[in-house]
Amino acid sequence: MEFSFTDEQQQLRRSVREFAEGEIAPHVMEWDEASHFPVEIMPRLAEMGLLGVIFPEKYGGAGLGYIEYSIAIEELARVDGSVGLIVAAHNSLCSNHIYKFGTDAQKQKFLVPLAQGKNIGAWSLTEPEAGSDAGGTRTAKTFTTNGRYADVCVAMAVTNRERVSHGISALILEKGMAGFRPGKKENKLGMRASDTSEVIFSDCSVPGENLLGQEGEGFINSLQILDGGRISIAALALGMAQGAFEAATRYAKQRKQFGKTIGEFQAIQFKLADMATQIEAARLLVYQAAWLADRKDARFTRESSMAKLFASEIAVRVANEAVQIHGGYGFIKDYPVEKYYRDVKLCTIGEGTSEIQKLVIARQLLGKK
Repeated sequence: MEFSFTDEQQQLRRSVREFAEGEIAPHVMEWDEASHFPVEIMPRLAEMGLLGVIFPEKYGGAGLGYIEYSIAIEELARVDGSVGLIVAAHNSLCSNHIYKFGTDAQKQKFLVPLAQGKNIGAWSLTEPEAGSDAGGTRTAKTFTTNGRYADVCVAMAVTNRERVSHGISALILEKGMAGFRPGKKENKLGMRASDTSEVIFSDCSVPGENLLGQEGEGFINSLQILDGGRISIAALALGMAQGAFEAATRYAKQRKQFGKTIGEFQAIQFKLADMATQIEAARLLVYQAAWLADRKDARFTRESSMAKLFASEIAVRVANEAVQIHGGYGFIKDYPVEKYYRDVKLCTIGEGTSEIQKLVIARQLLGKK
């Protein structure tokens, strides 16, 4: 067994960290307060290959794998979860659905500009009346990440009402297509620089060549796409947990009470020890799932759900403890832990709630489909 990263992977981590700390960190609170989608850094993300990490070079991608992709998401989220989420939804959901199930013509037309970062992608599954029950898909979509800024949107639509989950197909929608437009922009608790919007379909006629995959198999294919998507959310949670932990550690070394730094008190030391241990356990689950995803021949449904479940719950716990270590200052926006605390909660909800992850894991353990 090998637990170390290659020199190339370590260099990628350094590069993304340097970019995040230099070009994202100075704007984090400004973007958060204004709910500003950071269009200004999208060209730099594209230049670094971060908008096509997991796709072959022949399709405009960086030709890397899920381990490198997880490193990138972790490092972006360590500074700003919103940016990590933008990149994750673009890569592992929209672009990956086209890569996995699209025709070569669809890949050339849609995937290449997505992987090159010339276009932004969104993926729409959730509906107002069908959240965790994705098989209940019927009409317009809600909770679509990148919805208002997407040039390309992969959406699930009912094409045969009689066949229930086997009557749902995936369609590729293009910006400017008649009857297709973004709707309400959500005003969120956290991840505020990441756009989350409704996507509206009104008398929207989609040409046959925009059918993605086999007709009626969109929902089934979506479940496979979510395996990779859950690695994204797990890496996102891991990065934010690491960021919150580092902020709490810095504060513990600086803040003085009763004549010494609070890090000298056993109560704080125990909190930091628990946080570090939990983060490291989450990291092993995340990169195990990423390693399996890169093997191509291995199924990783259970492992991706375990990584997503554990990392997201741990991130919430770590962020909570980080706020606690800061005391009253943890409730103030001048300190970064306040934002981590708001942002991490999404990870226990997005791409399947923690409760859904437990169902997925249990079905795998019991041999059920």
